[in-house]
Amino acid sequence: VFSIVVFGSIVNEGYVNRLDETQEHCIFNRNRNACNYGITVGVLAFLSCLLYLALDAYFPQISSVKDRKKAVLSDIGVSAFWAFLWFVGFCFLTNQWQASKEEDNPMNEGGDAARAAITFSFFSIFTWVGQAFLAYQRFRLGADSALFSQDYMDPSQDSGMPYAPYTNEEDATDAVGTYQQPPPADAFDTETQGYQTQNY
Repeated sequence: VFSIVVFGSIVNEGYVNRLDETQEHCIFNRNRNACNYGITVGVLAFLSCLLYLALDAYFPQISSVKDRKKAVLSDIGVSAFWAFLWFVGFCFLTNQWQASKEEDNPMNEGGDAARAAITFSFFSIFTWVGQAFLAYQRFRLGADSALFSQDYMDPSQDSGMPYAPYTNEEDATDAVGTYQQPPPADAFDTETQGYQTQNY
């Protein structure tokens, strides 16, 4: 939403002209680069938001541990990168707005749009920093839990045994004798070395 406000304000009211001119110039100190930067960053940030919104919806269906880890790490990196770009954009637009001359815009047209673009650029910094922080927390949570775990988890240990094992009442008394022979007395002798043969 913030990115839409920024590039929408600049596209809609970010270009003005003097009374004796027909060509419109950027409202930020007649510096076309300032308007281009605000529009470009705003549009690309909006598209990035849509991309990561779709990835977030698709995330539970990703079965590969490596792909999940890559998705969360890319979320951290992209969010930090956009926070930096919005910081640069806020500083750039603010500087050019302060350097603007009154004679370039005597009617003060588009002043509210310029201030809105600067204000929402400032808000976007904290929004993207917060997004990077939440992605980092998700990464740490995944590292501590089974989200990124590559170890095999036995389902019977997690949920307990769903039902008791089968036992026959008649064979319950001699189950050990019928199905399994006790180990020989010297099988666990610590003093004996070498391979111990089993007699069956």
